[in-house]
Amino acid sequence: MAAKKKKREAPGTIAAQNRKARHDYFIEDSIEAGLMLMGSEVKSLREGRGNIGDSYAEVKDGEVWLVNAHIPEYKPAKHFSHTPTRPRKMLLKSKEIARLSNAVNRKGMTLVPLSIYFNDRGIAKVDLGLARGKKGYDKRESSKNRDWKLQQARVMRAKG
Repeated sequence: MAAKKKKREAPGTIAAQNRKARHDYFIEDSIEAGLMLMGSEVKSLREGRGNIGDSYAEVKDGEVWLVNAHIPEYKPAKHFSHTPTRPRKMLLKSKEIARLSNAVNRKGMTLVPLSIYFNDRGIAKVDLGLARGKKGYDKRESSKNRDWKLQQARVMRAKG
């Protein structure tokens, strides 16, 4: 009798997304990073219960940490559960860490998590953006451009 195959998540299944990041920041570069999680955190993320809206990443002692990401407790884990907002270590190569550290320290950039997802092998990854903050007038300008593009599309669709 053939063994049953384990059901895997679809490639690129998004567990948590930071939609506000592209509104508040200019994303200069993005990097895929691994994430060290406990078992109950993985279970909770697979249910799609994570929130990274107010989170950020920081470089400390040659390591990158995801701070203030809220992954709620997994109820069936009970005694083996985790703290919802604990700092989580991100897995990057040392050259990437050095480059990110230089950008944050010298250029005044910020590390913002854009999304947490599971890759095709079922491993949790973070899409980390190297970002520069937008001012109020930048946000208004991008809003105007978005509205103008929608209006152009409507006119082109109406004309055929």
